Amino acid sequence: MARQTGESGRRALLIAPSVLVIGFFMLVPVFIMAAISFMERGSGGGVNWNSFTTEPYLQFLFERDLDDSLLLNTDYLQIFFRSIWLAVLTTLLTLAVGLPTALYMALQPERRRNLLIFLVTIPFWTNLLVRNYAWILLLRNNGLIDQVLIGLGLRSEPMGVLYSTFSIAVGLTYTFMPFMVLPVYASLEKMDWRLVEAAYDLGANRWRALRRVVLPLAMPGIAAGCILVFIPCLGAFVTPELLGGGKSLMIGNLIQSQFGAARNWPFGAALSMALLVSVLLAMMLYLWRYRRAPGGA
Repeated sequence: MARQTGESGRRALLIAPSVLVIGFFMLVPVFIMAAISFMERGSGGGVNWNSFTTEPYLQFLFERDLDDSLLLNTDYLQIFFRSIWLAVLTTLLTLAVGLPTALYMALQPERRRNLLIFLVTIPFWTNLLVRNYAWILLLRNNGLIDQVLIGLGLRSEPMGVLYSTFSIAVGLTYTFMPFMVLPVYASLEKMDWRLVEAAYDLGANRWRALRRVVLPLAMPGIAAGCILVFIPCLGAFVTPELLGGGKSLMIGNLIQSQFGAARNWPFGAALSMALLVSVLLAMMLYLWRYRRAPGGA
């Protein structure tokens, strides 16, 4: 008992510096952001540090009329729901492409798996701005995709998809694809494939073995991949700005504009806190669902 206690204390001392550093640099900015979200907006930008109010949170749903009464304003709510919808769409698209890709990788010989993992991580080597500008060149009118489709006779005029919701979804799907493939592959790689063979022996076809054996065992990786894609996608800023052309405002763009051109720090902080709460709820849902599973499964 004493030996176990000593071992636990030694482990706690070893990880204590990391916990303190991570906790400090994570919690202090959050507390500052939460405090600013309850302060009054300064006359020349910034905040009045001695004045507290809930006005920034009311501004999310209401606007002040000339007689100072509150009127319902759903503009910001629509931006919030648009961001959630785009994040969900991107998550589903990455799952639809990433799951078969991870399954194919897990079924390959070990030497080929390492090569495929290397190929999946190649996009990380390039700056995000460069990747988005590459998509602009591909999706613009008379770009490479338009030229190929017109050359094959499939279209007679450019598609005109750049600066639309579609182009944002394509850019986000490409950007976050490795975040879906790698967790799913990690789950499939550890799977006991003799269970699939047993399913075949019991009369299951490929679809039934996939649905009843492979997918349940890969579910922790699928859930982790969905969270890793959904959370950063919800606050994405660069891709919606470049591929959306400012036509489809997302939460990240709205927060940036409040801290930049609008100089409304309290409202930007309130939006950031609302986004943070959404992310925390998603993380708590994931932990609640898989906390009792052995090995995270």
